Amino acid sequence: MRRIHSSIVATAIAASAVAMTMAEPPRAQAARNNGTLNEGRSIFRYETFGDEQLWTDVLRMHEVVATLSPKAALGLGLKVDAEALPQSVIDALKAGDVDLDDPAVTLLLLQLNAVVGVRGEVEGGHLTRVGITCALCHSTVDNSFAEGIGPRLDGWANTDLNVGAIVAASPFFADNEELKAEFNAWGPGMYDPRHHAFNGVELLSLHTPSSPIVIPPIYGLKGVRFETVTADGPISYWNSYVGVGQMGGQGNFNDPRIDLFINQTPDLVTPKLPALLAYQLSLETPAPPENSLDKMAAHRGKQLFNGKAECGTCHRPPHLTDVLSGPRSSEPFVHDPDDTKMDATYASRSATKGYRTTPLRALWQHAPYFHDGSAPTLLAVIQHYEQALGLDLTPDEEADLVAYLKSL
Repeated sequence: MRRIHSSIVATAIAASAVAMTMAEPPRAQAARNNGTLNEGRSIFRYETFGDEQLWTDVLRMHEVVATLSPKAALGLGLKVDAEALPQSVIDALKAGDVDLDDPAVTLLLLQLNAVVGVRGEVEGGHLTRVGITCALCHSTVDNSFAEGIGPRLDGWANTDLNVGAIVAASPFFADNEELKAEFNAWGPGMYDPRHHAFNGVELLSLHTPSSPIVIPPIYGLKGVRFETVTADGPISYWNSYVGVGQMGGQGNFNDPRIDLFINQTPDLVTPKLPALLAYQLSLETPAPPENSLDKMAAHRGKQLFNGKAECGTCHRPPHLTDVLSGPRSSEPFVHDPDDTKMDATYASRSATKGYRTTPLRALWQHAPYFHDGSAPTLLAVIQHYEQALGLDLTPDEEADLVAYLKSL
């Protein structure tokens, strides 16, 4: 396979920069300045909040990424935004002129800002700094160009992303085999936001052993208000928690309920939360693929959902959750883990100590299920509740209920 010529990419990068500048109408600039959806999308996709202080200065991930080939990066679940690639690069890919085993191509993709959720600074052919954005975990691509390459799907969970393996590769953990093993045990699509935090200077150990959860989709959340699995707070609370303590952004996060206090000056996170929230709330639930459902079975399943199967007891309309059904609108209603026979480890490390009823959204596309990924299929979800709640559904009823859940 022939290598792509660096001159092709350099020309493409320069042309793209000029085109973006010339094509940007005043209205788009005003939208960003006024905190509209365009600004929020830009923050979601491209803003690192200064988290290079963690990923470069502490974890030294720029050293790792510099040796990572595109094929290896795709194998770790990283995605490439095909819409960020100039036509010359697309043509080279189609012609087989791109060596996907060459780490130099990864640097070229970073220069094109085409690696979803990763920002890199390349100087003199060397990667000098690297950071991450919200899109790393909460965007994927449609694979229309190739596996792992296509237009972005913002709000979709990247269930292929192996964050643990990526972090374990950091030179910072080179002499800590026990911690590396813990990270590597997470697996694709899993992350433990209660395992550690970064305060701008050092990594803080929060809880051990690790208890990773499934990276969730973030579409279809408008009106839910307490959006995380343990309902610790609204979206902006969680964006702050993750942006500062997990991504390593420079900012402030303080919550005495979990005894975590991080303060950094200047705060690069908090001012961007309103626009980020506006964009996230605009992300709509994707509909099931055309002709993928047995509509009659789904209709029967809906009747079961609201009747014999008792799902509608907690999954109440309009958002199919009862998180707002408590006596005070300012406080979420959560369930004790034992109520539905869920593992209590993760909840015990949260501010609420319980689990929110999940608002059911696009279940057809983001297995596995439950916060810990313990149900590989929707049938496994149903059978868990049959056992936990003493339900008695026939195989045909289970199939109808699965059909309805796939329609949501």
